[in-house]
Amino acid sequence: MITVHHLKNSRSMRIIWLMEELGLDYELKVYDRNPETNLAPDDYRALHPLGKAPLVTVDGVTLAETGAIVEYFLDKHPESGLRPDQDAPERVPYQYWMHAAEGSLMPLLIMQLFFTRMETTPPFPIKQIVKAVTGKVRDLYLSPSLKGIMSYIEAELGKSEYFAGDTLSGADIMMSFPLEAGMARANTGIAMPNTIAWLERIHSRPAYEAAVQKGGAQEIVR
Repeated sequence: MITVHHLKNSRSMRIIWLMEELGLDYELKVYDRNPETNLAPDDYRALHPLGKAPLVTVDGVTLAETGAIVEYFLDKHPESGLRPDQDAPERVPYQYWMHAAEGSLMPLLIMQLFFTRMETTPPFPIKQIVKAVTGKVRDLYLSPSLKGIMSYIEAELGKSEYFAGDTLSGADIMMSFPLEAGMARANTGIAMPNTIAWLERIHSRPAYEAAVQKGGAQEIVR
């Protein structure tokens, strides 16, 4: 029995979408965030020591980390077409974007989110000092890095409809949340028509629509 433990407004939406694309029979348990801390509630955290979303239990075994969960189910269902064959040319971009989603893009977006909160939360005298520090880091590292990766993504999506060719793959599922967050948070000043078209493409898929209906629409924290 597969149970997807879905923390609202989290990266676990990707796993619901994966389940729908694979056509698997699964149970969905939805959890609300703690209204004071915005973190996972105690019953969610009891499932895994880190209490991070997503979490999936399969026959009593708890799976964590989005990429690891995606690969687990693609190993179980090689007939799905969601992973290019080992010798296919699409395998290289597939593996790159599978890891870049959480390894390259998400850390920058999390930094952006926390910098914004740091700049707006402290009392006025401290706020100016914080802004001076975060502003320097933004100028030297964060903004150029975000602009670089978003420009690269836009260019790559101009070559094919999806991240690993012209058919959907696990790489697109992995990249969905970071790019939804990126388009909301990363004000890079560059036009991204290819990325917008890709988002519209994945959002119109019946499996994605089913995932949203079951798990709720994402509300990206800015």
